[in-house]
Amino acid sequence: MKALIFQGSGKKALEERPKPTIAEPTDAIVKITKTTICGTDLHILKGDVPTCQPGRVLGHEGVGFIEAVGPGVVTFKPGERVLISCISACGKCEYCRKGMYSHCVNGGWILGNTIDGTQAEYVRIPYADTSLYRVADDADEEALVMLSDILPTGFECGVLNGKIQPGATVAIVGAGPVGLAALLTAQFFSPSDIIMVDVDDNRLAVSKRFGATATVSSSDGKAAEAIMRLTGGRGVDTAIEAVGIPATFGLCENIVAPGGTIANIGVHGSKVDLHLERLWSHNITITTDWWILSARPCCSRRSSLGRSIPSFWLLTIFRLTAFWKLTTRSEKRPIRRRLK
Repeated sequence: MKALIFQGSGKKALEERPKPTIAEPTDAIVKITKTTICGTDLHILKGDVPTCQPGRVLGHEGVGFIEAVGPGVVTFKPGERVLISCISACGKCEYCRKGMYSHCVNGGWILGNTIDGTQAEYVRIPYADTSLYRVADDADEEALVMLSDILPTGFECGVLNGKIQPGATVAIVGAGPVGLAALLTAQFFSPSDIIMVDVDDNRLAVSKRFGATATVSSSDGKAAEAIMRLTGGRGVDTAIEAVGIPATFGLCENIVAPGGTIANIGVHGSKVDLHLERLWSHNITITTDWWILSARPCCSRRSSLGRSIPSFWLLTIFRLTAFWKLTTRSEKRPIRRRLK
């Protein structure tokens, strides 16, 4: 089969690999029909994720059909169409029993990290009964692939952790796919203002279409001043960090109001400064999360009603043979007007 292989920092290739086989009784083999690129994949390619070693098949999102199941799988059978969770959960360990599936001691984020992932023609899914979701035959799989990771991550790690309330003021720093997911799902809670921040004017224009009440370009380094003007000098009740670099987390520190929340989503590969010399008396909350799956059922129900996943979010579909070139474009960003 063809697969996208991480070959070390800044390097990847499309290679022929053996088709995966059942290794454990709880495994399933899924034939991938749709997958996508996550910002985390780009962090891997930058060398920010040391647990992912060269030779790994990338990817942790996808939709497909079950090709085979191990003898311990009782929920699924070959031929069924499934959504793949980015988190593999055994369902039995201490953390799974607490509902913290991303911290599963036997799984967690392993796809495309410590085991081969979904950017291939086939993938082996451990703990299939608790790591796959059956989907209807007539469901839009191009939209469903957003439920593997992107949409519930923005909702859970950003919106729910950010404690957004009716009438609140929200800033989302980063208008990429996860930031846009936070924008869409923040509207479930009727905040009065949602300010989107990004360096890309096209993404800011799309944010307005998605429901942002205001947008701020951070390309001039004066985003904090602009947001403080928009909020009358008060700051925001919730600042959602959806990039994963020191500058964007620092921006959230500069704009959060007293009593507010900084909800971190971004995957940080370098040190970030926490300015307690300014924030110690602000009564703020800072949350970090590697999402625990609680948000997917809500997002799935909303998506089945035709909400939450606008079709124009998904602009281009590629064959796997051209997919590896897209990662290069995503890293270098020469193509404008791209969301996902």
